Amino acid sequence: MEGAEFDDILDDWFIESLKTYKDLHVYQLEHPTQVIEWTTGKTVCVAGYSPTKNEILELHLPLKLFADENKGLCAERDFKVVHGGFTDGPVRCLRHVPGTRCAVTSDGLSSNLQVWDLGGDDSDVIRRTGSVEGRRGESEGGSRIAARLSSQPQILHGARSSDIQLTHLTSGQTLYKLDTDSADPLSSLQFVSDSVFLAGCCNGNVYVADTRTSAAPQLSPPLASSGESILWWTDAFAGPDPSGCRVIRLSSSGQAVVSDLRNPGGAVSRAQLDVQTQRCGVDGVRVSWAPALDDCIAVSGFSGAVQIYNTSVWRTELQESRPLFEHRGHVVSSQQSNDGVPVYVTSHVWHPDLPRTLLSAASDGSVHVWDWVDQSAADGPAPGTK
Repeated sequence: MEGAEFDDILDDWFIESLKTYKDLHVYQLEHPTQVIEWTTGKTVCVAGYSPTKNEILELHLPLKLFADENKGLCAERDFKVVHGGFTDGPVRCLRHVPGTRCAVTSDGLSSNLQVWDLGGDDSDVIRRTGSVEGRRGESEGGSRIAARLSSQPQILHGARSSDIQLTHLTSGQTLYKLDTDSADPLSSLQFVSDSVFLAGCCNGNVYVADTRTSAAPQLSPPLASSGESILWWTDAFAGPDPSGCRVIRLSSSGQAVVSDLRNPGGAVSRAQLDVQTQRCGVDGVRVSWAPALDDCIAVSGFSGAVQIYNTSVWRTELQESRPLFEHRGHVVSSQQSNDGVPVYVTSHVWHPDLPRTLLSAASDGSVHVWDWVDQSAADGPAPGTK
């Protein structure tokens, strides 16, 4: 693309963004990240995934983002590095342990985990403090990690369904192991209540289990009519009532299926998403429920865009669905990567409290935080805030 043509496209998008974003802030990392993890409501942790040494950083979001009124008078409009350190290898998964200044990472090479002190008021250094041994040695894709708020720091982790265990972070004691003989590679792992968790597998299987009991987990395979798919990604959102937990499964062919945790094998609704299915890997694609916006999901990793979909308009029969909103800032502001490969989104995450605010990262090292405007609100009822 010629420089003049690129400048015209960038100018057009900038003018369009004045109407489509309430807020938009940009930060440039030295190396791209696949992880964005909230440590507080105003700070996130990111880390690189290069084969050798990488930065691990805690970033404070621009204060302007949180100004209720007179945003133009707020001087702090940039991201700020508040804590930082270095890793000896890639970081493919990162989880903050709630209630602590501790994070746990996976390098994607084995099921073992690395434990980090994120620093505090007296130190701006993030340093490694220990490790957690997994149940499997080398493991393609590494471990998935889930953490919950508890009196004693604990993490749930595993690379495959047969490896899942709950570990006491301080003592290293194993508190729970999932009872299954299947060794399905995991694409996600998350708590939906204090004790109930959901494990999403790359083949579309979903396990639901309770760490308080040794009973066998509930297993739900993907719908038989979901078409050909090599990979699946899963996310769940419980809200204040875990019994009404909703599960979404997204396939590499672009089909999305919403189900209820009480009947995860059935389909409440489904849709064929408007995504590019040529490029996708198990660590690249993300699908996530909005924690503070009814029925909305975000999808990334298929291209250089983050798409927002409203699932409330989906039906039980398969239908094509167009995104409610599409963030194209990463691909518009970067022509292509140094090796000629188009820029693609590597991660995204919703803000836990601000309904339409997300962070996203891309393969060119860019990190964006954006508060999008629902243009459909003028044409009819928009998804409500929780």
